[in-house]
This record gives sequence, C-alpha cells and structure tokens, in this order.
Amino acid sequence: MARIRGRDTRPELVIRRGLHARGYRYRLHDRKLPGRPDLVFPGRRAAILVHGCFWHGHDCHLFRWPDTRAVFWREKIGRNRERDVATRASLRDAGWRLLEIWECALKGRTRRSPAEVIARAAAWLDSGAGCSEIRGVSDGAG
Repeated sequence: MARIRGRDTRPELVIRRGLHARGYRYRLHDRKLPGRPDLVFPGRRAAILVHGCFWHGHDCHLFRWPDTRAVFWREKIGRNRERDVATRASLRDAGWRLLEIWECALKGRTRRSPAEVIARAAAWLDSGAGCSEIRGVSDGAG
C-alpha cells in the first residue's frame, strides 16, 4: 500500500487539467482545510474532492470487497468512510461548498466523457450551489 498515491491520481489530474484549461485557478491539497481537499477555490469558497471508488467504498461497479484479509479491509474502508463524513461536515460547517467527483464518473462502464465531467464541475463552480457529487452515468444521483 506504500505505492498507492493519495494525490496526483489519474482522475484528479484529468479534472485539474480540464478546469485549468477553462481558466479556473485553484490551490492543491490545502492543509488548512479539513481533509485537505484535492482542489480548493478560495474566492468561491468551494472545494473539490476526487474519490477513488475502492478506497472510499463507493456503491458502484468499481468497488468490490477483497476476498483476502476481509476484516482488515472492512475496518480500513469503514474508517475512510467515517473520515469522509467528518470531512464533509467540517467543510460545510466552515462555510465551504463541496463537490465530490467519483472515479466511476471517469472510469469503467458507467463513465461519462471527461469533457462532460469537467463541464459539470465548471457549472457547479459557477452556480454557487451547495454540496454536490458527480458519479458514473447509471450510479444514481449526480
């Protein structure tokens, strides 16, 4: 697990490059904010989290409980989910808007086009709307 990256992941880079090309400027992994959001837009009081479906236990086709070391993985992913809930609450309480982009929106059989995901993220940034998420096409909301 030491080789698993928590930042500069492929989905995160797609979002960063796309938003930067559209003229959005942001800070990366701001340590001053709870959960160190992947992209922070201070002037808009907005933050974007790009989640990997496996590591955050997302309810989609990309997540499957591992067969080996089941207890370890249930505890680990459970802690990640708990931390996500606390991070969302802390950011909201501090007056930040939050967009969560799930890996399944950019990968797998339910993926959207990168251009669509970036357009939706840009629309959310411009709208001033509260918390939202972008998921894969048939994964429900977003």
